[in-house]
Amino acid sequence: MKILAIESSCDETAASVVEDGRKVLSGVIASQVSEHIKFGGVVPEIASRRHAENISAVVNKALSDAELTLDDIDAIAVTYAPGLIGALLVGVNYAKALSFGRNLPLIPVHHLRSHIAANYITHPDLEPPFFCLVVSGGNTLIAEVKSYTEFNIIGRTRDDAAGEALDKAARTMGIPYPGGLNLDRIAKDGDCTAFKFPKPKVENCPYDFSFSGLKTSVINTIHNASQKGTPVNEADLGASFIKAVVTSLCTNTEKAMVDYGYNKLVLAGGVSANSVLRKEVEELCKKHNWKLYLPELSLCGDNASMVGAQGYYEYLAGNTAGLELNAYAGMEIDNIRK
Repeated sequence: MKILAIESSCDETAASVVEDGRKVLSGVIASQVSEHIKFGGVVPEIASRRHAENISAVVNKALSDAELTLDDIDAIAVTYAPGLIGALLVGVNYAKALSFGRNLPLIPVHHLRSHIAANYITHPDLEPPFFCLVVSGGNTLIAEVKSYTEFNIIGRTRDDAAGEALDKAARTMGIPYPGGLNLDRIAKDGDCTAFKFPKPKVENCPYDFSFSGLKTSVINTIHNASQKGTPVNEADLGASFIKAVVTSLCTNTEKAMVDYGYNKLVLAGGVSANSVLRKEVEELCKKHNWKLYLPELSLCGDNASMVGAQGYYEYLAGNTAGLELNAYAGMEIDNIRK
């Protein structure tokens, strides 16, 4: 089954053709990073406009790269939640038009489900059930993946997502957008013990995360140093902050894995590209002799191949939609709305 997938949840306009959920025939991404750098982050209005300008060309190139036409496509999959509402609507409406015009099934795909599905492309042997740590700029959660379309949230952030905390720390340090990615690069040569940060816990909820206190702590560290005229070593501060965030992620995930008796851990989301996080989860899994699945770096960020992968399993489960399909800025991974 060949699925044409579309992704437009944030600032990447992407299209891909995926066969049977595992084989990527093409993958095209039109990035807006260079345009948003001057603003220090994504401007939703600009992102939506660029999606509208780019989507036709991106879809056509994905088909061309796969050496296919719409006549060869069996279904259309599209990200419909969560994300920037204006950006999502561009992709959803384009997908609905293709579905209607070509009389093809329309498959709504949850953005975080597709991040998990990126691992099905990287690891053809991976099958549920397993535990997944999903870490991105807008979401942080631990999910029990019971099947390809059944998810149970074990833990989640109570405030900021881990990626958001990394981005805001980078912005305060004057590191250009994309902050988390550039902070990771700068911190590689830093001393992760140079600065001490709190170890956040959510009382009576051992699997939940809280990163707002960590974010405030690094901001206060920078402001206090500035007021005193004391220079701050960016590499050391960045390494220490990343270490604090990753320690929180790994501590809660380890407890959840042990308590629920799982031995397969999957990492997913944009922050899964972070070098410290990848190293720490590898060590954690070696410690317990758990099987670890990491997405290849090219599939960590937003892309349409992961949408096509998850779309295949949503289709098999009967999760299709008609022209009533809408976009949603927020939605839990275990929810389905059309």
